[in-house]
Amino acid sequence: MTVSRFSKVGGFYAAMSMAILASPFAVGGTAAAPAKDLHQHCREAGNDDTIREYSHALYHGTVEAFRTLFPDAKGALSDSDFQTQAQYRCMSGKIMVCFVGANLPCVKMNADRHNAGAEAYCRSARDGDHVSAAAAGHDAVYSFQCRGGKAEIVGEPWALDKRGFASKLWTELPDR
Repeated sequence: MTVSRFSKVGGFYAAMSMAILASPFAVGGTAAAPAKDLHQHCREAGNDDTIREYSHALYHGTVEAFRTLFPDAKGALSDSDFQTQAQYRCMSGKIMVCFVGANLPCVKMNADRHNAGAEAYCRSARDGDHVSAAAAGHDAVYSFQCRGGKAEIVGEPWALDKRGFASKLWTELPDR
């Protein structure tokens, strides 16, 4: 599984240790309280990009979704782990779930090819220096490297779903 867009990590534990250290609010915005019946809300709303917090009523589907996103994980997370990591939104009438972490942003992504944070970093960096997510923003679709005092896009950008979220971080929550 790719934990960040820059390195391959062979295990689930590195991703989850980063996720445990991250707050659900680490990368922008506040999470809304879950709708009383999120399945019904999503069917009615169709698309609702509001990020919603975990609800125990969604536990069983969340476990299945977690296994889809992290197939190498040994067992499921506890209810309290889901409280700090699982976030939901509606897309095409379905509930989508993401598990937030340090390099796992459950927010709409920034697809701008110009990145002020990366540019500022590169003005004082050496050629070839990689621009960290802390400088470019955890929501940046592109990876940057410094060349001649300017930020240059390197590697492949994150693929986005039709609502602008990172495709590989979100999966459909199984319906009841």
